[in-house]
Amino acid sequence: MEKTKKSFKMPHLLWIMLGIIMIACFATYIVPAGHFLTDSNGQILGNDFQYLGYQTPVSPWGAMMLMKEGLVGAASIMFVVMISGANVNVVLDTGVMDDLMNWSIYKLKDKGTAMLIALMMILMAYLGGFGGTDALIAVVPIGVLFAKKLDLDPICALGVTTFAALVGFGTGPAQQATTQMLMGVIPYSAFFTRLLIMNFFLAVAIFFVITYARKIQKHPEKSLMATEGWRPGEGVEHETESELLKQVDMNWRKIAVIVIFILQYIIIALFPLLGGDPNQTFDFMIAMMLTTMIVVGIIGGMSAEALAQSFARGLGSMAFVAFVIGLAKVISLVLGNGNIIHTIVYVLTTPLLELPRSVSSIGLTLIVSIINPIIPSATSKAAILVPIMKPVAQALGLQPNLAVVAYQMGDSFTNLVSPLLGWTVGSCAMANVPFPKWFSWVFPKVLCFILLACIIVFILTVSGWSGTI
Repeated sequence: MEKTKKSFKMPHLLWIMLGIIMIACFATYIVPAGHFLTDSNGQILGNDFQYLGYQTPVSPWGAMMLMKEGLVGAASIMFVVMISGANVNVVLDTGVMDDLMNWSIYKLKDKGTAMLIALMMILMAYLGGFGGTDALIAVVPIGVLFAKKLDLDPICALGVTTFAALVGFGTGPAQQATTQMLMGVIPYSAFFTRLLIMNFFLAVAIFFVITYARKIQKHPEKSLMATEGWRPGEGVEHETESELLKQVDMNWRKIAVIVIFILQYIIIALFPLLGGDPNQTFDFMIAMMLTTMIVVGIIGGMSAEALAQSFARGLGSMAFVAFVIGLAKVISLVLGNGNIIHTIVYVLTTPLLELPRSVSSIGLTLIVSIINPIIPSATSKAAILVPIMKPVAQALGLQPNLAVVAYQMGDSFTNLVSPLLGWTVGSCAMANVPFPKWFSWVFPKVLCFILLACIIVFILTVSGWSGTI
């Protein structure tokens, strides 16, 4: 009897993190211990490194004993992440985002192809940029419906929904607060610069989709889905259309919920710029998000019980992510107590120290781009990489916010080709697009995005951008 081969399955993130902790312990036994010297301000001197001459190993049990210290040390970030998740969940549970989507699509259904694609993608990118979760997979059937109405293939359906949402999610100014906190910079700082970057990439994404749509309208046989049986003129059942296209009244309550939700991020970004104490940023964030959640729930018509239940679900959904952040702190403690973190940084940065900073910052972007498809969760990846990336950035003399932007640019686009990201593969399944076909269409776009990202990082580096706005 022939045995069936089991396909490889990525281990759960818990085992990956615990495995990394064990690898870190093992490394403290074999990697030579050493440290960089620092100046009077405590800044690392990247060209002044010394080996200790002896090992300071951390055993696996010693790492377990560091768990409490790691979790407590990351507590502020962990609770901000959890409350942020609860905040977003309450907004989603009001149904306002769904109503906004239905209202927008209903209003746009009779517009020209290019206008419809552009406005749909702008809406999806901003939803992804400010409140993006894989729950936006639910919008894919609406994209499929409109692709059919416009005689476009299912790849265009993904283009106006998931493609746009992931571009917004990856480059949006509200998506890297956790990375900033882990890097030790003010959350949501450089908000407006990153908002400008998001809109730039959104414009490029719109160009890609419109160009493809026009091509297959003129030459349907050039559609990547032609070999899958797609032909233009595939109509939709009236019942399906009436079910998906709903004329929604966007009353003042719904508009107020959307405005308040977005406004909170702007207020948090402006807090230190308007004289707020940067040391109280986490306090302000938690207070603002809790207040926003309550106000949004009340305006959105939720009962006290429904609001509390929604808060609890959102909080719970982020609990494991918060725990992962705590485990990342443990990794940092193991490497630090073992006195090998500086050795690792020294080995990684020595070749780069001879290069211009602009090239070094681009290197960070490319490294994260390569790692991103393997660990598509931005928060988890930041928790794993920042303990290494932060001292590397210090050794290279990079501004912390510049390192965050370099990280974000690497973290943004390879999500679109990751077979491990549920958002991507789930969207393909809902649109009936085989993943290889999607990969063929989107991969050249991803390469272009990465090239443009490297140019942006280069410009920010050589211009001396400080990351304050």
